[in-house]
Amino acid sequence: MREKTLRRLMLAGLVALFTGFVPPGWAQTKPAGGEKPANNLETVHEKLKAEKKSIITKYMELTDAEAKNFWPVYEDYQKDLQKINERLQAMLQSYAADYRNKSLTDEKAKKLLDEWIAIEQDEMKQRKAFVPKIVKALPAKKAARYLQIENEYRMLLKYDLAATVPLVQ
Repeated sequence: MREKTLRRLMLAGLVALFTGFVPPGWAQTKPAGGEKPANNLETVHEKLKAEKKSIITKYMELTDAEAKNFWPVYEDYQKDLQKINERLQAMLQSYAADYRNKSLTDEKAKKLLDEWIAIEQDEMKQRKAFVPKIVKALPAKKAARYLQIENEYRMLLKYDLAATVPLVQ
């Protein structure tokens, strides 16, 4: 039960990052000593990445040898996913601005649809290219387990985005 709550909180944080909605306390803080304000969004993002890695560590039950092979592949995949996430974030921020300003035209909506489809296709290509690397790094059953965890994570993220992002008006 605690893991589901942790995952939901982690995904809620990612939704906040993607949609541009940031609770006031997350926006910025002033560090002691009068330095420039720290960007708490970066801190939240780092914590979410660490929590995801913690969940994966717990459920993968890797041996030392498996971990040595797995984690570099995992990190490379996460870097690639970050690029996809940044594109998704930019698309959602564009939509959010148009939604708030009631300025979404048919032309802008078409561009958003095209970008959305391109992001989905690129994510699928990336996953397809990644699978052989993970299968090479781990025994097949553990590779399948990791891919299940990653897939569940992405599906929950997309579900939360769908529940959070308002319908086009």
